[in-house]
Amino acid sequence: MIEFFERVYYNPNWYHRLISYTLLPLSFIYGGVNFLKTKIQRAENYGVKIISIGNILVGGSGKTPFAIEVINHFYRKYNANITYISRGYGRGSKGLVWVKRDSIILTDVVRSGDEAMLVSKSCNCNVIVSEDRKKAILEAKRDGANLIILDDAFSKVGIEKFDIILEPEEYKNSLTLPSGPLREFRYAKKRAHLVLKEGIDFKRVVTIKNRTDYMLLVTAIANPSRLDINLPKNLLGKYILKDHSYFNKDKIIEKMEAFAAKSILVTQKDLVKLDNFNLPISLMELRLDINKSIFSKLEEYYETED
Repeated sequence: MIEFFERVYYNPNWYHRLISYTLLPLSFIYGGVNFLKTKIQRAENYGVKIISIGNILVGGSGKTPFAIEVINHFYRKYNANITYISRGYGRGSKGLVWVKRDSIILTDVVRSGDEAMLVSKSCNCNVIVSEDRKKAILEAKRDGANLIILDDAFSKVGIEKFDIILEPEEYKNSLTLPSGPLREFRYAKKRAHLVLKEGIDFKRVVTIKNRTDYMLLVTAIANPSRLDINLPKNLLGKYILKDHSYFNKDKIIEKMEAFAAKSILVTQKDLVKLDNFNLPISLMELRLDINKSIFSKLEEYYETED
């Protein structure tokens, strides 16, 4: 369902707009229910520092690369015992799963999901996936975590945490699901401790490694059009799957042969799902350049006693 609405918001045409307007009454109900939830639920203190990195917009906004930068910063500066907790969208497992513990990756990408596996391979931290964030927080705390990074948990108002919202450079639609791209009314972001704007507070820095003259883009990320600005001009074509999809090696080879491609161009999130494919890969390596003042505010939160 979310994938359908991403197509509506990011690639609209007349019938997508018609659907959006037709669903407008449901948007007010959806947004109203979420608003009431924030007023009724009380935030519980779990006795551990928790930083939540989220957004109010469906689709990709850079949450995972932002989390990686934050985790690596706190590990370098404080040698912190950090646990990253995600719902694990698109994973082929249920319940609470330890993805990485004590520097050992304990499962595969199918059971962990692509984002959790990317964090596991990029950071010195433990990683848990769980639909029940509160259960995962208690598990991480029992394991000795003194800092928890929560993925996409802005709406989890029952957890006392430091909320960060990431926003793209611009977005015009201010309606909630299912008529618009917002998970909550736009003013809900006032609850956040930090609202960070791409292009101002953080910037994407992309480097293409193992570049060839005959590349085919192969990706399964939300809103893949955001890659366009960094794509090489000589790109042969694109093979795009819905967010969190898993790849079929034979299908990729078929597409490579159709385009006469010498390598596939992928993101880091895609790469973790291609481990045993033995295909020639060119990598769009992404890091975020985050303003130093942001880290100062996070350090202040971390160092403050409850």
